[in-house]
Amino acid sequence: MDEVQRTRILEAMAETLAERGADSASIGEVLARTGVPAGVFDEAFADREACLLAALDLAAERARTRMAPGYYAHSRWLDAIKAALVAFLAFVEDEPALGRLLVVYSTSGGEQVMRRRVQFLAELADVIDRGRLEGPGGRQQPPLVIAEGVVGAVLAVLGNRLLVDASSREHQHPQVMDLFGSLVSIIVLPYLGAGVARRELERPAPSRTAGARMLAAQSALSPRAYGTSARLTYRTARVLSAIGDYPGASNREIADRAGIIDQGQISKLLGRLRERGLIAKMGTARSRGAPNSWRLTERGELVLQEISAMAGAGEASRS
Repeated sequence: MDEVQRTRILEAMAETLAERGADSASIGEVLARTGVPAGVFDEAFADREACLLAALDLAAERARTRMAPGYYAHSRWLDAIKAALVAFLAFVEDEPALGRLLVVYSTSGGEQVMRRRVQFLAELADVIDRGRLEGPGGRQQPPLVIAEGVVGAVLAVLGNRLLVDASSREHQHPQVMDLFGSLVSIIVLPYLGAGVARRELERPAPSRTAGARMLAAQSALSPRAYGTSARLTYRTARVLSAIGDYPGASNREIADRAGIIDQGQISKLLGRLRERGLIAKMGTARSRGAPNSWRLTERGELVLQEISAMAGAGEASRS
């Protein structure tokens, strides 16, 4: 059996579980979906459990592949977690059968499947546990068992959303990105406190490319897109990217993510971007002294799209 054929069988197993449920998914239906003879299947897998285990491994590997670039692109734990979470939710929406297998149906397997699920959850807990390093100074930080509980809570919320009627459209095309704020709030609460958790709960979900966007360093955009003959600098591109990835970010948050230390500089830069119609403040009624909350305008979105396109072209030329 070649790798393409094997992968198709594993995807068919996930699809069967998603449509029929754990108890009704059979090898016969998997073979019917793929057209692979039973003899070929038997050469690759000892039984249904072995196939399910391999399908779970495939789902976990694809999820890791989605999450890793965004996570490792950020030095701050909160930014890294949010980028990885966006990537994971996008994975669940793009590959719903494998997503459901990883989140929901892996709980119905045998001992080996459960052991593999536990290993994957331990990886997630280890990543989340690093939030202890970013907690407020002097505050007693929670042990690893708290991170394990956080992972369980996140998967429970996501799993409940995925457990919908098999005949509904949402079952085939789940929409889970709207859970982003709630899930981030659950994750950060034990580490960064109720204030940060509340702010993240209220913040709009970032774009699906958060954490994966590569900027074109020191490049200029066309005057048509930027609205001026001035060059769009690398620093300006990073500011736009920070706002695009984290709608509702304050001046200080944008400065941190863009690597700008001087708060006066970030204020002036945001002012210029606002004058050019690339960004706007969120909300109309803000209490005195409350921090700014920024979003991209439609024009700003177009500029950021051009940044991403240029970055992608540059990356392709180097590969």
